[in-house]
Amino acid sequence: MVPWLLAHPGVEIDSAAAKFGIGRAQLESDLELLFVCGTPGHLPDDLIEADWEDGRIFVANADAIARPLRFTVDEALTLIVGLRALSGAAVGPHGDAVTSALVKLEAATGTAAGVTSRVTVALPEGPASGHFTVAEAAIRDHKRLHLRYLSARDEVTERDLDPIRLVTLEAHWYLEGWCHRAQDVRLFRLDRIEALAVLDEDGTPPPDALGREQRRSAFVPSQDDHDVVLEASPRARWVAEYYPAQSVVDHEDGSRTITVSAADLQWVRRLAWRLGGDLTVISPDSLAADVAEGAAAALALYAVPPVTA
Repeated sequence: MVPWLLAHPGVEIDSAAAKFGIGRAQLESDLELLFVCGTPGHLPDDLIEADWEDGRIFVANADAIARPLRFTVDEALTLIVGLRALSGAAVGPHGDAVTSALVKLEAATGTAAGVTSRVTVALPEGPASGHFTVAEAAIRDHKRLHLRYLSARDEVTERDLDPIRLVTLEAHWYLEGWCHRAQDVRLFRLDRIEALAVLDEDGTPPPDALGREQRRSAFVPSQDDHDVVLEASPRARWVAEYYPAQSVVDHEDGSRTITVSAADLQWVRRLAWRLGGDLTVISPDSLAADVAEGAAAALALYAVPPVTA
């Protein structure tokens, strides 16, 4: 918008709004944002100036972006492939926006966009894709859901949920809603939902749940949680993707140092025992000792008594 306004000083505000396909109120809202935009430093001389009090728009101090920024071919093709993949998935109310962005980007890229026709994106099939459709319909119709869920701690629970939204966080789709079992807002990863059914009950979440800010991370630790540091061999690298990790450090040999936050340490013990030498508890020391003691007790059960003559 800014480069076009710089090239058309004094344009009438209604004409500019029509150019960008938006209403006058939206354009004025966008112009107000220019007062906090500019080059690094953010001093008065670094910020863009805009004036439209007399019904005509004048923009100044924006020479750094006098021409529209353009994607490189690689950047444009990456976006096109991503948008095509997204347009093939269930994206709910955002479908029209995805299609519109894809059409505009392909038109601007021209013949280079044809390269993406050689790329095939295979989206995952199975229960998760079906759950998306069921959850999306329940959100639209304000219906309560009943789900059977396998948590990251390998525990299966049955829950009634008043759905709020479907969100994608950290490369996974989640269903967010008011959980009647927890009496709070919870996230449920779609590929961990074993069964999902729509109930013939009103599923409108409490006003407080609807008013909460959308979370930016799939996992929000509690102040009472324990920080656990794990050393995972190359064969156990997947632990960082499957369980909520606070930090991950990759090593040259393919191993990983993973820090997780856990309210209940029992699932960490079970995981370490199950993976054997591929997962080592580094800290806390008490947990490392518990894991070692439990492993030793298990091995003792396999001890063969000496044969007497």
